[in-house]
Amino acid sequence: MTRPGARLPGAQADRPCRGPGHPPEAAAGPSAGPPSASRPAADLRLLLPALAAWAATSAVLGVEPRHHPWLLAAAAVLAVPAPVVLLRRRVRTARIHPATPLLAAVLLTVAAATATTVLHTADLHRGPIPELARLPATPVTSPEPVTSPEPVTPAAPPTPDSASAAPNTEAASSGTPAAVLDATAARAELSVDLTVTGDPRTTAGRAGTTTPGQDVLTLDAVVDRVQLPGRPDHAPSAPGGSVIRTHTPVTVLVRARDIPAWQQLIPSVRVAADVLVGPPGDHDQESAALLTAHGPPRLLARAGAAQRLAARLRTGLRRACDHLPGDTRGLLPGLVVGDTSRLPADLREAFRATDLGHLTAVSGANLAVVLALLLGSPRRESVHRTARGGLAGLLGLPLRTTAVAGTCLTLAFVTVCRPDPSVLRAAATGLIGLVALATGRPRQGLPVLSAAVLLLILADPFLARSYGFLLSTLATGGLFVLAPRWSDVLRGRGWPGHLATAVAATAAAQACCAPVTILLAPRVSLVAVPCNLLAEAAVAPATLLGFAALVVEPLAPGLARAIADLAALPAGWLVTVARHGAELPGAQFGWPAGPAGAALLAVTTLAVCAAAPAVLAAGRAVPTRVRAALIVVVALVLATALLRPPVLVRLATGWPPPGWRFVLCDVGQGDMAVLPTGPGTAVVVDSGPDPGAADTCLRSLGITRIPLLILSHFHADHVEGLPGVLHDRSVGAVEVTTLGTPATEQARVLHWAVSAGVPVLPAVPGEHRTAGPTLAWDVLWPDGPLGPATPGANNASIALLVTLAGPAGPLRLALLGDLEPPAQAALLHHGRAPGRVDVLKVAHHGSANQDWALTEELHPRLALISCGADNPYGHPAPRTVDRLRALGASVLRTDRSGDLAVLGGGPGLAVATHLSGRRP
Repeated sequence: MTRPGARLPGAQADRPCRGPGHPPEAAAGPSAGPPSASRPAADLRLLLPALAAWAATSAVLGVEPRHHPWLLAAAAVLAVPAPVVLLRRRVRTARIHPATPLLAAVLLTVAAATATTVLHTADLHRGPIPELARLPATPVTSPEPVTSPEPVTPAAPPTPDSASAAPNTEAASSGTPAAVLDATAARAELSVDLTVTGDPRTTAGRAGTTTPGQDVLTLDAVVDRVQLPGRPDHAPSAPGGSVIRTHTPVTVLVRARDIPAWQQLIPSVRVAADVLVGPPGDHDQESAALLTAHGPPRLLARAGAAQRLAARLRTGLRRACDHLPGDTRGLLPGLVVGDTSRLPADLREAFRATDLGHLTAVSGANLAVVLALLLGSPRRESVHRTARGGLAGLLGLPLRTTAVAGTCLTLAFVTVCRPDPSVLRAAATGLIGLVALATGRPRQGLPVLSAAVLLLILADPFLARSYGFLLSTLATGGLFVLAPRWSDVLRGRGWPGHLATAVAATAAAQACCAPVTILLAPRVSLVAVPCNLLAEAAVAPATLLGFAALVVEPLAPGLARAIADLAALPAGWLVTVARHGAELPGAQFGWPAGPAGAALLAVTTLAVCAAAPAVLAAGRAVPTRVRAALIVVVALVLATALLRPPVLVRLATGWPPPGWRFVLCDVGQGDMAVLPTGPGTAVVVDSGPDPGAADTCLRSLGITRIPLLILSHFHADHVEGLPGVLHDRSVGAVEVTTLGTPATEQARVLHWAVSAGVPVLPAVPGEHRTAGPTLAWDVLWPDGPLGPATPGANNASIALLVTLAGPAGPLRLALLGDLEPPAQAALLHHGRAPGRVDVLKVAHHGSANQDWALTEELHPRLALISCGADNPYGHPAPRTVDRLRALGASVLRTDRSGDLAVLGGGPGLAVATHLSGRRP
């Protein structure tokens, strides 16, 4: 990343971010610093047309296809007055209002945006693939076993089986023959030719798939040819024939067994495949259908030379990093070329929590660093002459030669690093700046950015609804508009130049991006600005050394590894900043979600910026000692908010309540229970799906030592939080169930445990254990190897009867994991049911699948349900809650009440609730 505020030809380093985080001084107006009269006024002529095109494109993307002809007609009507107005402007005698040409330009851009959006999205609605995606298909028996769903992750693809059974929500509208559609839908499988347009992406199939815990692969492609069933594979194309030529963007989903064959594909390669057609995901606007591949692809044509070279370079960078430690091995390819395939999940989350997420994948910052090496930081000396540094200045290259070299470098960068929204924004901005450089014209950041946005929106309308593109644009706009003025203010108050520039740039990007990121994650980071400042010095060295290793590896692999070793030093510093920043208990706090939360944060940020000059002016009249005392107080308050000492947190929040005996943690759609055995010590059952949530719950309870962690079964919503449990805690052992499926999640658990030096023990049927003088438990299930009547990982859940002794009287708890009715019935019929209990942790997040004979046998006084807010499964089921209440149980759930702490016993049984700071 370049020095903040460095003005390259438009390719400014963007900084996606979450919270404003800037100090009040950064918001001071010009009066607080040097006069800003010397700064040229911003040219806003392109800003309004760019915004109008963006708004029009975003609106048209949400219009149904049947209204598109009307939109084209409206675009034609809007476009007519614009040439007339612009031609009249050339006639000197014509008197027109100065704003009229701008209005004409806005009308023209709106018309152009409407037309290009309609034409660009036409392929999503015509041809056989979109028709089949809307039709109900004949159910197809999956060769893989269907198990119960796991928590949905935002990036998880839609399920193939549910896609094939989707209702017919819209009548067929294309010209595809009805008989052809009926025959195809009956078979529900097609042979298609695909051109791959994106890199394959592998994700864990934890949610909404037929194989939770197994990996699935998705990739973007375009269907060029559809082979309808019952015809020869290579029949000639003809109207109404068996082969239909098309150009339909789709998403391809590949199941675990076929991933190795598909994972090697690169953009522009053409393959044939047998697929099942289903509707696209709810948020996948760029795809007409989800195609579930059956079997490996069949190669039709190799990728282009440029893409083969790019793939070779990317693979070479991964090889050069193979010997590095895990964190830097995963981060460096992501930082350099956007390859995050080996980035650890917990490290990715740490970068997000500290608003350093733009460093885990390629962004405009990378291109800014590369162009800075070529061009240096231009310093405007006059309107007609620009001083240049970098290699171009060192070699004395002419302006046009420098511009050509920069253009070639930009195009190569986009090819190797892939055209992500942030990269496209930076590339377009840089190319326009290079054109200005070649023609010797003065360059202003905001007009260049506006022109780049306008051209990109017209070329790719889907960017209008891309959060990545919006954040990149806002961050760059903040660097162009706010950062220079805030930097002047800080310099005027005596700040060193480089520090003022860095703080102003970081604060400006944060202030512009924060309201938008609330829509993605309703949290505000308190460490965003400090972490970005600490990371600043390491970004450029890591990026440049990474690119050097990328280029050198095909020629000298040994030298590339040596360069990667050097790059690992600044990359390791970035890892350190992210991990330590994210580990602070108060690193982020919840904020209201949705548009209302975004508007509230925007208003708050504007209020701080508006009030800062008056506060600073009033501060000058305060005696120096008083100001120093106020600074100390503010620093102490900030440190307390970040560190959140348990003693102070308990005094402020009352959590955890004195005498707590059991806590069911609010970890989202998953399970995690804590059984205390002494001060700072507890037995933990399950770890939830999120390491951050697990660590937060244990930290709030003051737990630093865990003699035993019991993982009921290997589904992600019970084990993925294990790194958070292990973090900065002494764990004696991990006890697991007897069934090691899903295998991928079992392997992850074993890897985490071995890496932490924690032994893994199998649960023994019927075992009885104690921990401390007050805690004892019995393993009720499994009582041996699972039979055909109780299949699957859920039925292998470890079920516990926990007995707690104490002054308030004994307390009996039943923790049933995710047991389903077959295992619950077997537990009852085999005589393993423990009889009446005080507290029941309801099985499987309160789903409708319960054996009510067992529940009546347990007859709990208190029923606790662990589930996530607005989870897609409808947990807990209303009838489950009603039946529990009908048995006389009080029902509480984590999605509404947060953490649940059981207190007392006997007649004095009570529950305390606590809404975690991680909640919005």
